[in-house]
Amino acid sequence: MRRKITYTFFIYKTFLCFLLKMNEKSYLCWLVNRLIMATISEIRNRLSALREQMQLRKLSAFIVPSTDPHSGEYVPEHWESRKWISGFTGSAGTAVITLEDAGLWTDSRYFIQAEEQLEGTGIRLFKDRLPETPSITEWLGSVLKEGDKVGIDGWVNSHQEALGIRNELKQNGLQLETMTEDIFDTIWQDRPSMPQTPIFIFGEDRTGASCTEKINRIREAISANGASAIILSALDEIAWTLNLRGNDVHCNPVFISYLLISEEGYTLYILKEKITDEVRSYLKEHQVEVKAYPALAEDLRAFKEKHQGVLQISPLANEALYDLSSQYADTIIAPSPVALMKAVKNETEQAGFRKAMERDGVAMVKFLRWLKEAVPAGQETEWSIDEKLYEFRVEQADFKGISFDTIAGYKEHAAIVHYEATPETALPLKPEGLLLLDSGAQYLDGTTDITRTIALGPLTEEEKTDFTLVLKGHLQLQAAHFPAGTCGTQLDVLARIAMWRTGINYLHGTGHGIGHFLCVHEGPHQVRMNHMPTLLVPGMLLTDEPGIYKAGRHGIRIENTLLIVPAQETEFGTFYKFEPLTLCPIDKEAIVVEMLTDEELAWFNEYHQFVFDRLCPYLNEEEQAWLKEATSPLKR
Repeated sequence: MRRKITYTFFIYKTFLCFLLKMNEKSYLCWLVNRLIMATISEIRNRLSALREQMQLRKLSAFIVPSTDPHSGEYVPEHWESRKWISGFTGSAGTAVITLEDAGLWTDSRYFIQAEEQLEGTGIRLFKDRLPETPSITEWLGSVLKEGDKVGIDGWVNSHQEALGIRNELKQNGLQLETMTEDIFDTIWQDRPSMPQTPIFIFGEDRTGASCTEKINRIREAISANGASAIILSALDEIAWTLNLRGNDVHCNPVFISYLLISEEGYTLYILKEKITDEVRSYLKEHQVEVKAYPALAEDLRAFKEKHQGVLQISPLANEALYDLSSQYADTIIAPSPVALMKAVKNETEQAGFRKAMERDGVAMVKFLRWLKEAVPAGQETEWSIDEKLYEFRVEQADFKGISFDTIAGYKEHAAIVHYEATPETALPLKPEGLLLLDSGAQYLDGTTDITRTIALGPLTEEEKTDFTLVLKGHLQLQAAHFPAGTCGTQLDVLARIAMWRTGINYLHGTGHGIGHFLCVHEGPHQVRMNHMPTLLVPGMLLTDEPGIYKAGRHGIRIENTLLIVPAQETEFGTFYKFEPLTLCPIDKEAIVVEMLTDEELAWFNEYHQFVFDRLCPYLNEEEQAWLKEATSPLKR
């Protein structure tokens, strides 16, 4: 399914629509009220069940984050404990339950939604990041007594996060109790099972390196740290290392597992139902042993008996793994070397991205041509255009789904940075104003992430000015040349300087890495205001996505994916530059040409010629004519 819509919600919605057509308004009100009351009652029952388990364990509070054992951006339903216990369905938030009270912390994207979903449940909303809002540990310090114990599930909290919570609780006179049993297994009836879909081989013709080559590189890297073994828990790192992919996580082709690499051998911990005969033979060929997913805990308890030397574990690994490792092995805490290896794409991966971007560019051109004709008819909404774009992408070879849930925001909705339309909230599109469309796809040879802000008709002078400020920042970063030894933070100002001069700024990062048929958000390198020390090197991908957001008016963002490539060698050293991978025209109708420098205007026209040359061979005559006009030189 494109989106996760629960069966229960579908039944309710269908029945309510039927009642509306029958004009049974009084019964409708009664039914809606009954459904709301039933939901509230169910949440209260769940809280009571959790509190009973807390009392048995002598806990005064329990913290429930929106995470899983692998610290992924998207969480499989099996670990959506925070959603289950609170009834709040937003993607970000932390629930905190005491024996007599409860609260939920979430950010400004979800304030309205959380207020509605928490009403009557006994869970209070704490609006995170506002000056008057206490932190979780500050609030617990005010409602608990000194010496009380606060519990967390060690499997779904990273060591880094747990360490911070422990220190903050200590300052408030409280103790942290890390549990290695899943308390929700006791109280969550009909809990979704762990994903059991089969995994598949991602061949060397696409990866450019064998599983054995990658493992040898990892062993060399950890040896330099003084370690002889490493546990990988990040799912994209495991998938990259083994040249395998799966379907366990929404939008990300990864699979639930752990991987232990040591001098004595390699072990993949996974549900065995997920291993096909083909994959089993493949793993055997590469000398990778397969064990049941829960067996990692047992093997860690016996680590010193079976392995020599030191075990390396990432600070982002979950706290339960850290506890087991530190008890039963000589352990060092150090970042996984796989993150940086994975971020630097080899020639095969780079070639794959170029092909994927061509196909995605074709889909975008077909979509934009359709959109400009469809909007004046008055039948399209934020929701419907997302569905249409999906149809164009499905037509492309090697398409394997979306890489994240599409952000389609019209006018004031675009000012909500992470806005996601639903059939109920979607605005109808009119032939005026700006539409922000941030979307991406998974192809077997690459992952895409593109944002275009599109003029649907006449614009205000403010909209045009803001669009051009964003374009200036986008072009300045895309055209940058920089010396070896530069990090993303040093380049961030290029995307912001034009808007800073007018007193405008944006609060999100300017750029992130992208996985190769993996997660659309990838580190460790980034372009953002706060310090990101990872150096930028050839082979890395970065998005270039400055934006301007004005509440109640409009939001504007322009995003391309860039590849870092060598530029030149001079007496002053080695210099790098960016090659744009994204192939899609930028809307000329929204540009105030006089605001562009001659250099920026030349860069813009060069990019458009590049887009036309690359995409033209894949389009029919009508599409070519449309693209020719869309990419024709912009003149003063």
